[in-house]
Amino acid sequence: MTAVVPTLKTFEIIYPSADGEPVAETYDHVYAIFTTLAVLKQYLAHRQATVLANQFLYYAQGFPKLRVAPDVMVIFDVEPGGRDNYKIWSEGEVPKVIFEITSPGTKSEDQNNKKDLYEGIEVQEYWLFDPKGEWITEKLRGYRLGEEGYQLIRDNRSEVLQLRLEIEGKVIGFYREDNGEKLLIPDEWAPAFQAERQRAEAESQRAEAEKQRAEAESQRAAELESLLARYREEFGELPEDKRY
Repeated sequence: MTAVVPTLKTFEIIYPSADGEPVAETYDHVYAIFTTLAVLKQYLAHRQATVLANQFLYYAQGFPKLRVAPDVMVIFDVEPGGRDNYKIWSEGEVPKVIFEITSPGTKSEDQNNKKDLYEGIEVQEYWLFDPKGEWITEKLRGYRLGEEGYQLIRDNRSEVLQLRLEIEGKVIGFYREDNGEKLLIPDEWAPAFQAERQRAEAESQRAEAEKQRAEAESQRAAELESLLARYREEFGELPEDKRY
């Protein structure tokens, strides 16, 4: 009789990429999320980094229920591009900066549970943005990781991103620290492109006018030289200018 040896079955652990929950509560919150995402993706386009929005961040291998979905997170030293979700143990890097677009309905989760979690996994900066100013009077509040945990950021500077953050209506305005230049939001891209195109066209027209002026002067000089040559053929050299 053949003995049957029981074998242990291995099951693949599934890490879902969606849970069917809405992205955000209101249009203002959705707009703030995707504006922040677009601006930072453009800013970091040539860096070894990725920017993700409202995607699951898994922080404990083997425990798919231990997850969080930051509104926007920035991760450095990883392959650029999108992911369906982000597993810290697979990528080898913890997000450096996280933004939560907060509201009274998410206040407790954002200010307590998520703040403790992000501090625990050592996210360097955690920013809370309340686009309607419903519970954060100043609308924007940031924390930076220090020796004693998260410390309130009082100058609205992101040391990690090397950007200065300002409130501009219901979005965050981002300004480069090296040259003060503003990072344009998507709504500003088309007007900026149009203005740059008009400037380029005006510069092209100016250059063309300058070219035509130079050609006219060259032609006039050639005509004068031709007249002078004809004069010399008929009358000889021009009389000397004698001054007494």
